Amino acid sequence: MGPVIKEKAIETLQIEIDAMQKLLDRVDDEFESAVQAILACKGRVIVTGIGKSGHVGQKVAASLASTGTPSFFMHPAEAFHGDLGMVTPSDIVLAISNSGETNEIISILAVIRRIGAPLIALCGRRDSTLGRNADWFIDAGVAREACPLGLAPTASTTAALAMGDAITMAAMAVRNFTAQDFALYHPGGSLGRKLLLTVEDVMYTGEDNPIIAAGHTAKEALFVMTATGVGATSVVDEAGRFIGLVTDGDVRRCLAKGSEFVDEPVEHFMTKKPATITKEKLAASALSIMEKHQPRPITVLPVIDEDGRPVGIVHLTNLLRQGVV
Repeated sequence: MGPVIKEKAIETLQIEIDAMQKLLDRVDDEFESAVQAILACKGRVIVTGIGKSGHVGQKVAASLASTGTPSFFMHPAEAFHGDLGMVTPSDIVLAISNSGETNEIISILAVIRRIGAPLIALCGRRDSTLGRNADWFIDAGVAREACPLGLAPTASTTAALAMGDAITMAAMAVRNFTAQDFALYHPGGSLGRKLLLTVEDVMYTGEDNPIIAAGHTAKEALFVMTATGVGATSVVDEAGRFIGLVTDGDVRRCLAKGSEFVDEPVEHFMTKKPATITKEKLAASALSIMEKHQPRPITVLPVIDEDGRPVGIVHLTNLLRQGVV
């Protein structure tokens, strides 16, 4: 049984690879014209399909919507029973059907035409009813399915999905859709947290922002760090401007040399030019600075305003807690 399983799996993949390879020649002028129509659309891209093509259509609609092209999926059977009211002349319909003769799709073509919405056919046959009635025909036909019975949609749905992705990515590129735009539409995902959270959102401020004057002692710095639990404190001059940073690591290294240092001013052993950041920067930028700091990574980052004052401090644990990884 083992060889049969492997042979059939490899055969399936090869059939689908061959089908995908043939799609390259179908990215032609008509494909480009269809994408330009999507870009010029004042309404939404309404994707429709049924069965396996419907599943592909749902994915294509979701991908378009999340990359800057307003879109939704319309089930053709539901469309025939009222959902066509969602279609307007400002929309564009993307219909997916391998045969181009799917009854549920064909049954709504006349109404789509009457409404006045342009139609793109993502189809396997130009001479089909769907292909002949479309304003743009995008060829996603395949020589054969991977199913040994030739019944279960396999290579055809892979081809339709790939062409749907090609349409989506082409439109996305022309729109200059950025990672920040993507994050805006995915605020719950890790990318959203990385690209929407700023330093101001994650920094410790007010009483939780440890600050000590340069003339104070190491002992007093320890009390400040202990009170806030940040493990570091910014050091300021008489005007309140940031001049250095003391961390619990600095204290431990001094302790290794003797306890006398506790009565020394913090400016004697503080880091005078530590890495800093401003509050409007992305939280992900703070994490990058911490990770790439030389000669070793750091866990705290003072936040400095335009006047050189420490308005906050970012700690690695808070970034991790917020999912900025």
